[in-house]
Amino acid sequence: MIHARCIPVARVQIRAAYSKPTGVSSRYRSVAVMAAVNTEQLKAAKIELKEVITSKSSNPIIVRLAWHDSGTYNKNISEWPARGGANASIRFKPEISHGCNAGLNSAIDIIEPVKAKFPDVSYSDLFQMASAVAIESAGGPKIPMRYGRKDASAPEQCAPEGAGGPFPDGSASPGDHLRKIFYRMGLDDKEIVALSGGHTLGRARPDRSGWGKAETKYTKDGPGNPGGQSWTPDWLVFNNSYFTVMKAQNEEDLLVLPTDAAIFADEAFKPYAEKYAADEAAFFADYSAAHLKLSELGVEWEEGGPVTGI
Repeated sequence: MIHARCIPVARVQIRAAYSKPTGVSSRYRSVAVMAAVNTEQLKAAKIELKEVITSKSSNPIIVRLAWHDSGTYNKNISEWPARGGANASIRFKPEISHGCNAGLNSAIDIIEPVKAKFPDVSYSDLFQMASAVAIESAGGPKIPMRYGRKDASAPEQCAPEGAGGPFPDGSASPGDHLRKIFYRMGLDDKEIVALSGGHTLGRARPDRSGWGKAETKYTKDGPGNPGGQSWTPDWLVFNNSYFTVMKAQNEEDLLVLPTDAAIFADEAFKPYAEKYAADEAAFFADYSAAHLKLSELGVEWEEGGPVTGI
């Protein structure tokens, strides 16, 4: 699973860049042309990821993988990769073995065949691309992602345990706990609430996070591995239902964590939560911007990056 970032080398024939003697025919020579970001492989990988994610109904865990990779970012550390962020260090032990990353090996396993097929695309680009594809293919907004991320290359570059949270930290309230995590990444209250809406997808499993029921009427039959407790009834559809559910809190089969309840209980969070519950388009716009920002936390770009239009 440990791969160095591959920089594609295109072998092309070009005319020699010097004057030829009179009477001597034009000569051609073979040279290596370095392309740091392989846009053709990026485009092909995106198509492949959509097929794989959709066929496996793996949208939620793919989003979680990307978020947990990005979520190690510390705005107070300038050096790369020590500052954490979207550098794919999560694929290494010990980081993948951190408590908050339980179960994410299966998400990496889903992406590995795509990496093998498109080796010039970095793991960090694949993880973040896959999360955007997962959101969009579930009915969510298009996220204008940029590519060309460098990968961390060794376990020694992993983030320390606790960098991604959430862990007990002495916060006075769930809202303060959220701020302690997300402010470290340079995100604000609006972005915290918008990103919380990502829980419209997925389930919590007690054997992984310690939260949720073993199964509910919404999860007992799958799709995918059955079980767990979802935040919304249609947990493979991306919409604003997370906010309407959190506002109502009237369904015992739906999960409400203390940090979920905080988006309406906290006075600074509440205006955004109310807005998103009432206006899905506003939620989509703010979510897309926040997801894009999250996907670029701590990034070191390859030469020629970032690239757009993929």
